[in-house]
Amino acid sequence: MASEASRLREPLGVRIALRVVTIGYVFALVAVPTALVFKNAFSDGAGAFFDALKDPSVTHAFNLTIEITVISVLINLVFGLTMALLLVRYEFPGKRVLSALIDVPLSISPVVVGLALVLVYNGRTGWFGPTLESWGLRIIFSTPGMVMATVFVALPLVIRELVPVLSELGDDQEWAARSLGANGPQTFWRITLPGIKWALVYGVVLSLARSLGEFGAIKVVSGNIVGQTQTATLVVEQKYEGFDQTSAYAVAAVLAAAAMLCLVIVSILRPKEDSE
Repeated sequence: MASEASRLREPLGVRIALRVVTIGYVFALVAVPTALVFKNAFSDGAGAFFDALKDPSVTHAFNLTIEITVISVLINLVFGLTMALLLVRYEFPGKRVLSALIDVPLSISPVVVGLALVLVYNGRTGWFGPTLESWGLRIIFSTPGMVMATVFVALPLVIRELVPVLSELGDDQEWAARSLGANGPQTFWRITLPGIKWALVYGVVLSLARSLGEFGAIKVVSGNIVGQTQTATLVVEQKYEGFDQTSAYAVAAVLAAAAMLCLVIVSILRPKEDSE
């Protein structure tokens, strides 16, 4: 009630000014640059746009990007859900340290992440690389290393969406279900999961968008080999630096559209689900 009263006391001019500043800020920082990417992607016509996407190197890059993204999101889904439950439902020594470590990917540069993976898993000088390669498993400059880099940078997104929802949900209903004879899996599927489903969906969507757009760590660990380890974001850089503007903007537009489509779908579906 107090916040409602204070809002009503605000002068109309102040409210309008705040809205104009906020909308203008988002418009200048997000809407205009994104719109220009799509404008330039179709500057030579729709035919040139689709021809750019048919390039074999571009097609391979998209396929590799989808493969890495799907694997990374699935790993982060399972790991993120498990870690969120561990952090909220259990007490153990080092819990705060673990919680802080989860946020490390948000605070350091992805390039540093890629370099760290190279130092650990390089086949010649890495800590574990020579041993793994002797077993026939190559990490750096191959898909496993690119998956590891992508998983690392998107690691906190699912966890940080779930933790506050799990904390707010509490465990009273879970204990009630167990007291009535439900086992662990039954309690999770019938009590816990329905309460956190939208937080889980939104975390997965954020992880998906982040994985699609990863560049720095991927560039370091992939080697950026055309037709082999080059993802869509690396194609954008190569085409742009090679003055193939149409291809660069076309690939960038597809990546942007995919990420925005995921967010739009969730934002449309979520209110309908919440209102039921």
